[in-house]
Amino acid sequence: MTNAYKNVHPYLAECAAEAARVARGVTPAQLAGPTHCVGWDVRALVNHWVLYTSYGLEHRALRKPLPEELTGRDFTADPDWAGAYAAQLDRAVAAWDDPAVWEGDVDLGMATMPAAELVPMIVKETAVHGWDVAVSTGQEFRVPEGAARLVLDVVERHGELYRRYDGFADPVAVPDDAPVFERALAASGRDPRRGATRR
Repeated sequence: MTNAYKNVHPYLAECAAEAARVARGVTPAQLAGPTHCVGWDVRALVNHWVLYTSYGLEHRALRKPLPEELTGRDFTADPDWAGAYAAQLDRAVAAWDDPAVWEGDVDLGMATMPAAELVPMIVKETAVHGWDVAVSTGQEFRVPEGAARLVLDVVERHGELYRRYDGFADPVAVPDDAPVFERALAASGRDPRRGATRR
């Protein structure tokens, strides 16, 4: 899937860099604070974000399962968790910087998915949960136009699947001429003017 590599990898790198920037802006005092994601405080949201968008992303490229040690870890217990997350994001992006890695399927445990379809979904996770973290900590998550269009496409194509598992709430109405990333957020059940309503 050379085209997928060429078309998606730059957006993966852009969103990872922005995620690292936002993570560095989260203060220790904010970790116990609330979020707009139902049932999650900032710490829980950050741990989910870190696990799947950096460690999970690298392990998918290597075709290795996530070990229990990682799935149960409180990454925020490390005072420099944001620096560790940035370094792990770099490793994950580098792991996908090879057209051959985009070929074939990735074993997700209960199912498999073509690698070229999975990575855009992780880009979506990085950007949308990055926005959740940013909103919850008084920041902004900035997504370039091309990456925003990719996220919108993923949300529109897989929205019903996410809603089936309570990953998305019902779409939120926004103007047709709203910025692309705002339209993606709204389609995922997040109100870009107020905050997220679901994981």
